[in-house]
Amino acid sequence: MVVKIVSACLAGINCRYDGKNNVNETVLRLVKEGKAIPVCPEQLGGLSTPRESMEIRNGLVFTASGKDETLAMLKGAEETLRIARLVGAKEAILKGRSPSCGKGRIYDGSFSKKLVEGNGVTAELLLRNGLKVVPEKEI
Repeated sequence: MVVKIVSACLAGINCRYDGKNNVNETVLRLVKEGKAIPVCPEQLGGLSTPRESMEIRNGLVFTASGKDETLAMLKGAEETLRIARLVGAKEAILKGRSPSCGKGRIYDGSFSKKLVEGNGVTAELLLRNGLKVVPEKEI
């Protein structure tokens, strides 16, 4: 069976920065059918839920109050890649615009809701390691 990894928030797990989720019925079905493994890179990196919102600026990840959380985000990305390899995943369905999971378009680091081209930390690492990354809006 082909297994994907998916952003845990898309599977209905309350792990977003605000303690809520972004449930996507297609992703939830994949998890229920055993075809997808939910992961939260932020939690895997040691960050709490809830937590401050974060955005990427100049290649680093900062909270809205200015705390550098780059190392935690890198750790979470590495752990996500490790899980993907353990389960043999070749594809990831990730939450768009996230500083961790976003692919193609992410927030610009100004906390003004402005989008720029780019990838989140986890999405970038997975792409560099040969996984297909699909934003939830494209499934």
